[in-house]
Amino acid sequence: MDWITLLRSLQSDFIKRLTSGCLLHCETEGQYSELTVISGERLKTLREFCWQMAEKYKRTSAVRDVFISNLKGKLGEEVVKERLAAFVTEVDYEKRFGIGDGKVDFTLTFDPSVGIAVKSRHGSIHKVRWTINAEEVQKNAVVVCILIQEEVNEAQPEYHLFFAGFLPTQMIKLRTGKISFGVEQLLYGGGLRCYLEQLESFTHLNSDNQKYPIEKYKPQQEPSYQQPLEKYKPQQEPSYQQPPKQQFVKTNFSSEQNDYLRFHNGDLNLLYVKQGDESFEKKQYNAAINHYNQALKLNSKDADTYYKRGLAHYHLGSYEKAIADYTQVIQINPYYGKVYTKLGLARDQLGDYEGAIADYTQAIRINPNDAVAYRNRADIRYHVGDYHGAIEDYNQAIKINPNSSNFGDSNRAIELFSQSIEINPNDAVGYKNRGNSRFDLGDYKGAIEDYTQALKMNPNDADTYYNRGHARYELEDYQGAIEDYTQVLKMNPNDADAYYNRGYARYNLGDKQGVIDDFQKAAEFYRKEGKLEKHKNVREKILDLEIEESLDILNF
Repeated sequence: MDWITLLRSLQSDFIKRLTSGCLLHCETEGQYSELTVISGERLKTLREFCWQMAEKYKRTSAVRDVFISNLKGKLGEEVVKERLAAFVTEVDYEKRFGIGDGKVDFTLTFDPSVGIAVKSRHGSIHKVRWTINAEEVQKNAVVVCILIQEEVNEAQPEYHLFFAGFLPTQMIKLRTGKISFGVEQLLYGGGLRCYLEQLESFTHLNSDNQKYPIEKYKPQQEPSYQQPLEKYKPQQEPSYQQPPKQQFVKTNFSSEQNDYLRFHNGDLNLLYVKQGDESFEKKQYNAAINHYNQALKLNSKDADTYYKRGLAHYHLGSYEKAIADYTQVIQINPYYGKVYTKLGLARDQLGDYEGAIADYTQAIRINPNDAVAYRNRADIRYHVGDYHGAIEDYNQAIKINPNSSNFGDSNRAIELFSQSIEINPNDAVGYKNRGNSRFDLGDYKGAIEDYTQALKMNPNDADTYYNRGHARYELEDYQGAIEDYTQVLKMNPNDADAYYNRGYARYNLGDKQGVIDDFQKAAEFYRKEGKLEKHKNVREKILDLEIEESLDILNF
């Protein structure tokens, strides 16, 4: 089993225990703990620093917002410092005050070039998301995510902080903008120190041998997170980011001789792999295969290189050769989870549907939360006429990723869910999913009919009320939309989006005071959830409405 698959498996177990409150709690500094508690004098010191920051920026931002934002960040940094202790640099508040961290919260004590970004959020475990931007990805080796149990405010006497997980930035392919991710996409936090120690070993190797620097942060690569998960995004081939240009010492040797000398003592294999990755990134697949061939001559047991060569063969349409490489990967490491999905794709191209289904099934056994494998297996089951099996797989994919309902072909989804409803007329989930697909096609009337049927069977489904409210709004049934959003708020009084959408529906009915009331509630909960951009936008809309209302009074 590769280390990423292992850490994801441990993360799934951690999420289950987090909901039950059965967590690892160790108070010894430098030892890993899933739970960290901060209170007393330690919390007082953090508060004092954050109030200083709030005072410093009071002319440009609301004091309380700056205080809370800084306190969230410092709580997260305290957790990382306590868990890693001397392994990372100190949090020196005097030096850092007024300077800023340059998008880097910590560096490793043995190598200041290895940065660690810390992200802290408060919210529901299954809804909270952490965000990182392109500059932070570039400057850090890992992003560490902390979940704060209590709402962050001025008077909270104690905080329970959960080490939600981490991600190597090598797994995040982001050149511009920002990306957000949930707890399910993180790796288990207990593997962070081991991962950083791996970077330490690379650093020491480079320092001792004084050779061409081995590329840092180079774990076995997974498909990169280019943006938040799309709705049932088809399985993408991972791309290999071109390593940063290295600084060479000028000599009289040719470029090829310099490369050879630097990699001569056991590192020539790394050179060939690096060149293969660069060619792959440029979509020069034949060149990539040639480089991988040379690497495999030096190390015939390298599963990663067989996997990469298989990807290159797949892109060239050489599916039999791709299958041969993927099979070789499994012979070396039968728990190399992601290779089974690739095998399934290649077999599908050759019309070996039974074999592809078996491969996707094995991928699911290794990672039961692999929504893509469920989706791909569903596609093949649909193709061979196993509609019942396809429906089960699509439903499981939606269960794993509830924010996605788009199958890429909404008409096919409607057909499948219609068959599911025929099999089981009391299938509330089937009605809801068919309603989502009809909504995607702009059939808002049909979507409302399906949502209404689903609510007859499950009247406590807030999401279905929410979706029906959207459909009613699109049909300009603003009163009906208001009723649905109100029903959502009865079940979840803290749903900022429901307040926000109900406010818009009220605006269309001319209820300006109702709009302001709803927008104020939405702004309050966006702030509590740490969604500062949404909070800012809603506050601006409230100001516009208040100005508009005052002008109406003057005109009158």
